[in-house]
Amino acid sequence: MKYSYILILILLFSNCKNDQRDANYTNPEVIEDAQPTIEDTIQFKDADIKPLDKSLKIELKQKQLVEKKDESEELEILIINKNYLVEKEDYTINFKYPVLNESFNLTNKNFNDFINDYYVNITKTEQEILANKLLCDSIEAKTFREERFIDYKIYNVNDRLISVLFYKENFYSGAMHPSYSFDGFNYDLLNGVFMSYNNFFNQDSEEELVEILNENINKQIGKGELYYECWEISLDDFMARKNNFVLNDNYVEFYFDDCVICPSYTGTYSIELPLVDLLSVLKKYDTNPIDF
Repeated sequence: MKYSYILILILLFSNCKNDQRDANYTNPEVIEDAQPTIEDTIQFKDADIKPLDKSLKIELKQKQLVEKKDESEELEILIINKNYLVEKEDYTINFKYPVLNESFNLTNKNFNDFINDYYVNITKTEQEILANKLLCDSIEAKTFREERFIDYKIYNVNDRLISVLFYKENFYSGAMHPSYSFDGFNYDLLNGVFMSYNNFFNQDSEEELVEILNENINKQIGKGELYYECWEISLDDFMARKNNFVLNDNYVEFYFDDCVICPSYTGTYSIELPLVDLLSVLKKYDTNPIDF
């Protein structure tokens, strides 16, 4: 009788352990099936949000450039606005540019001839577009519609000097946003000549000016905000773009194409350098029309 009672207790205890194990047991196949669904949902949301966020930032960056105030109203007596529009099946060319009133000074013709014959060269632009399409191996890419748009900002430094910034927008169908590139011109109204980097800055000063530029860029990067993911400019990149600047009474503003110092979705297109920070590289001669 005693042994029978012990045997019954052992059987009851074994059943309780089995019941507890079954209650806590979960089929690993069920877990494996459930996990990918959760992960895929998260990945989909991340991939969906990031492009949208970048897209909005690109639009804001480009809007700030387009709406940036210049001095075209103050110079409306001097400048004559021109517009050239070509619309064809596979491309559009829309150029807006200034010419100078030659009645004020006959030397203004030098500016106008350069802009009309060299810079705003519609025939050359059309040839480039058609050549690009012929070089492309993709039949689909040949059907892309291309849009080339040029507009400008103009600044009056003093009675002798004007600065003109052309910003060029290239857009291809299939791309989310246009890309931007720049050309800066500084024109001596008194002598009727274009002035370049070497007219304003000391000879062989490019390396020192790059250091000044990068100090400014790094300060902005350190602050975060607009300049996150930007980087220093190389000497080679600066040498290729050193004439892309406009002048002001108090600063020089260098412009850089998309992805030269910042990705398209962050930073700005230009760096302003106060004249007081450039005293070591600015020419100190009467031939330099900057008053400092």
